[in-house]
Amino acid sequence: MCGIIGVIGERNATPILVEGLKRLEYRGYDSAGIAVLQGETMQLARVKGKLVHLETYLAESPCTGPVGIGHTRWATHGPPTQENAHPHTPPRRAVVHNGNNENYQHPRHMLQEEGVVFQSATDTEVVPHLIERALQQGLTAADAVRAAVRQLEGAFALGILICGVANMLFAVRRGSPLLIGLGEGENFIASDAAPLVPYTRRMVFLQDNDLAVLRRGNVTVTDIEGQIVR
Repeated sequence: MCGIIGVIGERNATPILVEGLKRLEYRGYDSAGIAVLQGETMQLARVKGKLVHLETYLAESPCTGPVGIGHTRWATHGPPTQENAHPHTPPRRAVVHNGNNENYQHPRHMLQEEGVVFQSATDTEVVPHLIERALQQGLTAADAVRAAVRQLEGAFALGILICGVANMLFAVRRGSPLLIGLGEGENFIASDAAPLVPYTRRMVFLQDNDLAVLRRGNVTVTDIEGQIVR
């Protein structure tokens, strides 16, 4: 199983993400990575192998910012390589993904016909490209996420960052568990409660086809059509 952790707040996200991934190690994984937003800049660290390698990478190339997502991947589509590790960021949208995007080949072929060059063999990388496509069509960030998700099939959970929208963290659930952690001046997403316990005991379990928009001070949950559900 793969693991997701994400945070939006005021302090540096990187230590929270790394510690959260450690608390998800029991799920099994063969690569790991984080993406962090600092203003208009997306910083990425991905490695093959265990979290100790990610910590070594970050010691040499620090990532600093108040918004971030992290992931431990168990290889399914494509071998356990740095290129196939999450998050996927082509080039200013970052996505972490649990589960399976069962129809990924159709949007992948469509995007390739439009000139998109893929950097991985995963079923995940189509998601940030679909978001980018929707943004280029003039949709808002949240509507671009909805438009992308409506093209996916299967059971999955997603954590999403978008450069230029540094005050938001997006989370989507369909079939694969995903929780929201409600903190003081910061909010979190995670695959299960273990990474959230050090920061909050107030948690919300997303339901199928929920899309959550997290900000530092609040969380809004809508359905995939944009209707507020909580």
